[in-house]
Amino acid sequence: MNIALKDIMRASERLKPILHHTELDLSSTFSAMTGGNIYLKCENRQKTGSFKIRGASNKIAALVERGEVSSVVASSAGNHAQGVAYAAKKFGIPATIVMPQAAPIAKVQATEGYGAKVVLAGDCYDAAYTRAREICDSEGATFLHPYNDPEVIAGQGTLGVEILGDLPTVDMIVVPAGGGGLLAGVASAVKQLNPRVKVYGVQAEGANAIARSFREKQLVTTETVSTIADGIAVKVPGDITVELINQYADGVVTVSDKEISSAILLLMERCKQIVEPAGATPLAAVLGGKLDVEGKNVVCVLSGGNIDVSFIQSIIEQGLVARNRRLKFIAKLVDRPGSLVQLLNVLADAGANILTVEHDKLMLGLNPNETYVRVACEVGGKTHGSMVISELKNHGYQVELDEVK
Repeated sequence: MNIALKDIMRASERLKPILHHTELDLSSTFSAMTGGNIYLKCENRQKTGSFKIRGASNKIAALVERGEVSSVVASSAGNHAQGVAYAAKKFGIPATIVMPQAAPIAKVQATEGYGAKVVLAGDCYDAAYTRAREICDSEGATFLHPYNDPEVIAGQGTLGVEILGDLPTVDMIVVPAGGGGLLAGVASAVKQLNPRVKVYGVQAEGANAIARSFREKQLVTTETVSTIADGIAVKVPGDITVELINQYADGVVTVSDKEISSAILLLMERCKQIVEPAGATPLAAVLGGKLDVEGKNVVCVLSGGNIDVSFIQSIIEQGLVARNRRLKFIAKLVDRPGSLVQLLNVLADAGANILTVEHDKLMLGLNPNETYVRVACEVGGKTHGSMVISELKNHGYQVELDEVK
């Protein structure tokens, strides 16, 4: 299987009147943290909030050119849904989108807002895919696969063309991978235009089918997926995408949910960028040392920004934990007036910001005049947290670190 460069360039021409040419932003913060020149390709600011509009729009445009479509059906965890809905409305074609029942409400509402009919089915993308194919068969509509389609892949490949045009000296491009359409498209485009440039995919540890497929050089599926990165939580990648990735990509690495959360938090704090978990995986891989970026011009593709607002708080909490900004411990106190105030004063003098305090007099092994206190506080990082614990011990407190949840 091959995606011809002429097809990717044709897609670029089709998409020019439809897309934003998203910016390529050099981050001094992340460059200093890694030793490389780290650029962010901000597809989170693309129309519909993600790169998915590229593949969806190219596919629909090609179908319209050939006169082969009257209505479309798609399955998606969210971003492909919005891309299809937007493109279908632009071309005046009815669209039905099947999404997992757990799809973020914001993505469901946005898809409906673009004029598509939304059907919720199943607990993951793969179940939604099955239902979408059933609707397609019953209604005689055209199915738009989110990744395993040559014209969709060619549309995603236009992102690689843009990067090479904006930064000809790029050494490495890092791309999220779920079903593999974006990685397959970018790798196909980049390697045909400039084979010198390295292209790497990034997956979540709990949804690593493409990483395993790349390692084993054959299509590998997983029975379950478990990750906060819902946009790349795919059990069954495409046979077309896997073949192209194995042919063109230079490697596929994985990152943990904690690393993803930390990257999201850093993007918020340092770059004022809202990026969904899947879109933060390339930066997570770079910051986590999964790739050698020192001295290189590296582009991290922030593939989407459609994060559910209600989900942001838990992401921030995980990010703070991952960056050692949350400290939780248990201390034993004498149960008498003023003892808690003394403990809190030590914390205040050490510069810890107290979040919660909980008394527990029922723990086994306590004397009647003793109590345990669970404290959660905000600190400035690992070094500061260690200093806070040392100060408590220096003041005679028995302290036990508690797992932060």
